[in-house]
Amino acid sequence: MNTARLVAGLKSPTVVVGGLMVGIWVVCALFAPWIAPYDPLQNKAPLQLPLSTGPDGSFYFLGTDLLGRDIFSRLVYGARTVVLWAGLATATAFVVGLAMGLAAGFYRGWVDRVLSFVANVILSFPVLVLYILVIVTFGASGINIVLAVTFASAPGIFRIVRALTIDIAAQDYVAAAIVQGESPLRIMAAEILPNAAGPLIVDACLRLGYTTITIGVLGFLGLGLPPPTPDWGGMVNDGRPMAIAFPHMVIFPCIAISMMTLGLSLLADGIREVGLSPVRSGGKEA
Repeated sequence: MNTARLVAGLKSPTVVVGGLMVGIWVVCALFAPWIAPYDPLQNKAPLQLPLSTGPDGSFYFLGTDLLGRDIFSRLVYGARTVVLWAGLATATAFVVGLAMGLAAGFYRGWVDRVLSFVANVILSFPVLVLYILVIVTFGASGINIVLAVTFASAPGIFRIVRALTIDIAAQDYVAAAIVQGESPLRIMAAEILPNAAGPLIVDACLRLGYTTITIGVLGFLGLGLPPPTPDWGGMVNDGRPMAIAFPHMVIFPCIAISMMTLGLSLLADGIREVGLSPVRSGGKEA
């Protein structure tokens, strides 16, 4: 049945469209040096419009920015920045949230009370304020973005994992594993976590989208990766003063952020739909 669901998922239009939207930027991130026509940091002809040719004969597909840097090249290299740091930040937040949620849901008691209290305290603050607080305190860098996202997102992941763990821990197969003398770590890793994978995969796709937006917002506020690193949010911030006269400097980075976020959202919706829908085999529900 798992194979049937996987095949059904690959055929889902929502998954296909979302996968294509995300896949385009993943390919750009992996093969940026071969896709980008110019060095993203090279100053060429300033304020060239899309589909124009500069004084040196160079063709600019999406134009150039205020400093003469090719926007298309910066978008391609910016995909590498987003995929790397958004993926790393989301993965780190999930590691922390999973560990906390599994421990709280399995052991319950004082462990649950302490971890839930810590999570509730962090969640009581606005998320953007937490991001800004961490970045301002420790400085703008990729590692600090990971730290900020982990600090702000792990409590939400903790709540989801805790609820799933409490529900799964009440099942007979978990009770049988406990009776057989299996260690708590093995039970959490082999019995609980695999059965909670579906909702967590959906949440991971959504959080990747949220993190993409977060990196863009921090870059727009000047709190993202330090310049001149290609960063979609930073590109929007750089083009903001000239947005009325040269809107292409702002529009294309915004499209990139929206495309990545929408693609991840569609992937999450498609995976959720496939997980909820029955799989039919030979005219019968599997």
